[in-house]
Amino acid sequence: MIKKLYDKCIAWAGYKYAKPILAIEAFIESSFFPIPPDVMIIPMVISKRNEFIRIALIATIFSVLGALFGYYIGFSLNEIAVKIFEFYGYEYSDTFKEKFSTGIIHFNLPTFIFICIVTRGLRFFLVAYLTYKFGKKIGPLLEKQGTKWSIIIAGIIILTAIVIYFLLLK
Repeated sequence: MIKKLYDKCIAWAGYKYAKPILAIEAFIESSFFPIPPDVMIIPMVISKRNEFIRIALIATIFSVLGALFGYYIGFSLNEIAVKIFEFYGYEYSDTFKEKFSTGIIHFNLPTFIFICIVTRGLRFFLVAYLTYKFGKKIGPLLEKQGTKWSIIIAGIIILTAIVIYFLLLK
């Protein structure tokens, strides 16, 4: 099922209305959809190199809005949030609630927004820029090792954001 969704996202990148589709995909991915916007960003930037900033901006804005929607689901609609967790095979429990800071346990909203903008923005702009710079060569690399590098880069960005956050509190 995931492979079919992945292939569909790549096909959508070539459509006339790719940017609105990217906006929708980025929005739903940050709430509950398993395919990252990167699979659309790369072919879109390859086909429209000079629009890489606009493409990354669309993905960032709608991904953050989708994350806020996911936060709202967790904050206000606990029954729906639990169903989403169960759909992906996770069990919502007190242990889960203690370990993870999400909307379902009322994580600080301004901090959540800041971290979303920084991490998602840097990720999408990095993917768009690398695709702009290296073109078709970057696609196969990100397809094979994109998840690993996204996690590493996101981890570095999150650690940096945490350090900056705590430095501002002192």
